[in-house]
Amino acid sequence: MFELFQAEFKRIWIEFIRYPIDAISGIIANAVVFYGLFLSANYIAGVSNLNTSEQINVGERLDVIVIGYVLWILVVFIVGGIAFGIQVEAQTGTLEQIFLSPFGTLTVLLIRGIASLTLNITFILGILIFTMLLTKRYLHFSPAIILPLFTVLLGAYGLSLIIAALTLLYKRVQQLLGLVQFGLFFLLTFPSEVWGKSLLNLRAMLPMAVGSDVLRDLMGRNENLDLSSFIFALMNGLGYLIVGMLVFRWAESKAKRQALLNGY
Repeated sequence: MFELFQAEFKRIWIEFIRYPIDAISGIIANAVVFYGLFLSANYIAGVSNLNTSEQINVGERLDVIVIGYVLWILVVFIVGGIAFGIQVEAQTGTLEQIFLSPFGTLTVLLIRGIASLTLNITFILGILIFTMLLTKRYLHFSPAIILPLFTVLLGAYGLSLIIAALTLLYKRVQQLLGLVQFGLFFLLTFPSEVWGKSLLNLRAMLPMAVGSDVLRDLMGRNENLDLSSFIFALMNGLGYLIVGMLVFRWAESKAKRQALLNGY
């Protein structure tokens, strides 16, 4: 298994060093987009000079927005990564080779996703640092943030496998993926307090919602870890991961029966 991880990480690293401008441009673009949103919010509030005390007095709310935006970028990397990889493999005619791997298709895709995450974490940290410098809002970091972040990653990989299953069957799902990304933006960047009371129960059942709220409390509000919320977030993440694996297994079986792996 470790050899598989090494091979996938090496493949991703080779692609990165061959196209470094693409990765670096992505970091700058995401940071600039957020800064544009930040400036727009100040303009709407009637703030004329960001360097004076006239700045929006949002306090911890701005920290929450920063966390939500960076978390959204991380989740988009994960959700789109496996599906996009399957589409590229189908276009290049190498998709069938993945299904012939002795490790199993699902294992290969998950290990590939983890290897990609290992490298993308560096980019995410770069975006986070750049964003904090631009907004002059500095977050709280503690070892406890690993726990809610883990639950978010579980849900993200579960959702990614569901999208990958659809890609396996229908090959092109760019528009659907775009809709999912917009939905995740709304889900991850808007904290629970802006949702109406009637929608809070629905929000709790959505992927990554509770985990992102716990992460905001730790990093943005400097609160202690809520154990009950973490356990619920963990169950939610595991549930979506299991559902994603089952859906992908079903799609894999259907694709093999309909001979959808040997062509595009």
